Amino acid sequence: MKVVHWLAGMACAVSLVGAAQADTLKQAIEGDQRTPAYAARDQYRHPAETLEFFQVKPDMTVVEIWPGGGWYTEILAPALKEEGTFYAAHFPKDSKAGYFKRSREAFEKMLRKEKATYGAVKLTEFAPGGDSEIAPEGSADVVLTFRNVHNWMGGNNEQAAFNTFYKALKPGGVLGVVEHRAKPGTSREDMKKSGYVTQDYVIKLAKNAGFELEETSEINANPKDTADHPKGVWTLPPSLRLGDEDKDKYQAIGESDRMTLRFRKPQS
Repeated sequence: MKVVHWLAGMACAVSLVGAAQADTLKQAIEGDQRTPAYAARDQYRHPAETLEFFQVKPDMTVVEIWPGGGWYTEILAPALKEEGTFYAAHFPKDSKAGYFKRSREAFEKMLRKEKATYGAVKLTEFAPGGDSEIAPEGSADVVLTFRNVHNWMGGNNEQAAFNTFYKALKPGGVLGVVEHRAKPGTSREDMKKSGYVTQDYVIKLAKNAGFELEETSEINANPKDTADHPKGVWTLPPSLRLGDEDKDKYQAIGESDRMTLRFRKPQS
C-alpha cells in the first residue's frame, strides 16, 4: 500500500512539474516583452503548439539557429532564463554580408536592452560549412531552426548545417525543423529559387547526419498556399515582395505552408 501511495505521489509531482513548465512557456508567449507585430503573427506560427511539439522545457539547454530579428528569441530567452540555458547561434560577427552584419548588430542591441528579461543569453555563431561552434559538443537538449534550410541551400551548405546540429546535441536530443514546404518532386534548383523545400529533402538531410525522424506535424500547415508564386515564398506575408500588386490576394493566403518535423539523435 505504501508503494502505491508513493507511486501516486510521484505521478502527481511529475504532473505538477509539467504544468509549471507549460505555464512558464505560456507566460513567455503572452508576455509584454514581445514585439506587438511579432505577436500578431502567432496565428501563422503557433509558438505554443510548436514548442510543445518540439518538447522544449524551461530547464533545458536550447540552441536557436539564426534567430534573425528575435521572433522566437523573445519567447525562448525569458522561458529559459531561470532554469535553462539558451544559445542564440546568430550570423558570424565578421560577416562581409551587409544584411548579416546589420541583423547581428540589431540582435545584440536587443539583448542588451532586454537583459533583465532575457537573462544571460549565450550568443554564438553559425556559419554552415565553417568551423563555428553553436554550443559545446554534446551539450544541447534541443536545437531549433525556423525557415532556414532554403538559405543554406544557396551556398550548398545544407548538409553541413545538419551535421553541425547533430554534433551539438546530446544523445537523445531533439532537432526541431520548421520550413516552407514545396510540392513533392520540386527540383533542387527550384527550391533554391522559391524558398520552398520538399519535406522529403529535409528528412534526407537529417537522416544523412544521423538523425531519426520521430514525428511530423501539420501545426504550421497552410492549405491555401500553392507554393507557386511570382517571387517565391517572399510573395506572401510578411515580405509581400510584390508590394501593392495583388496584396489583398496574398494577405488572404497568409504566411507559407510549412512542415514541422521532430528528429531525434540516437542514444548510442
